[in-house]
Amino acid sequence: TSHQGGYSHDAVVHALQKCGIRHIDTAKRYGCESLLQKAIKESGVKREDLWITTKLWHSDYGYENTKKACLESCERLGVEYLDLYLIHWPDAHVPGKSNREVRAETWRAMEELYEKGLCRSIGVSNFLISHLEQLKEDCVITPHVNQVEYHPFQRPQELVDYCRSRDIVFEGYCPLAKGEALTHPSVIQLAKKYGRTPAQICIRWSIQNGIVTIPKSTKAERIQENCKVFDFTIAEDDVDILNGMHDGRHVSWDPSLIV
Repeated sequence: TSHQGGYSHDAVVHALQKCGIRHIDTAKRYGCESLLQKAIKESGVKREDLWITTKLWHSDYGYENTKKACLESCERLGVEYLDLYLIHWPDAHVPGKSNREVRAETWRAMEELYEKGLCRSIGVSNFLISHLEQLKEDCVITPHVNQVEYHPFQRPQELVDYCRSRDIVFEGYCPLAKGEALTHPSVIQLAKKYGRTPAQICIRWSIQNGIVTIPKSTKAERIQENCKVFDFTIAEDDVDILNGMHDGRHVSWDPSLIV
């Protein structure tokens, strides 16, 4: 789910009931946690069969605020625990305190939420190596996940390698580059070659690069299409073609200016 492109109740129910999707990625920022509670109930899927990720927005950073925000997200979602809770963004916007201080304080609260079992796993989003290195020095628990923009134009391999070296799961959002990748000649050519759609090529490419990927759609037929990526393999040479499309562009936020 996201705050852009609208929220579709029917799409969530369809994804859960008809496509076997079990991972829901949301955030306080998206404003649809309460709506998801309704969709999850309607789907009839048991809580223990779902993986629910939500994120802490920077207006709630800080030790006490983080714990409160987590409980509020759980309440809106109608759950007793989160499978994954992420710090949404490395910039803290707290007057008189450095980003590093606020991130450390916030992460200590996340560690506590994890130890209490309120969050089964904890992580960060849009964090670069420098941010992760600071957290390593300031805190105890290594983030379980780093969720970062990842698509053929934005393939931060150094960050992927760094996360792997520390057993941090690298999760990629915007796998279709908000649609920009779907009209690229190389992607269209490969879609024709494999008898697939451009979206399926992009998603399959992420998977073959070992990335946990989270495509988003509000249309039932697209959700169905996005799931049909486990019955074919892109040849290594073609993966290389897609890897070579990296030009460093962001279709979302650019965290590189944040200290």
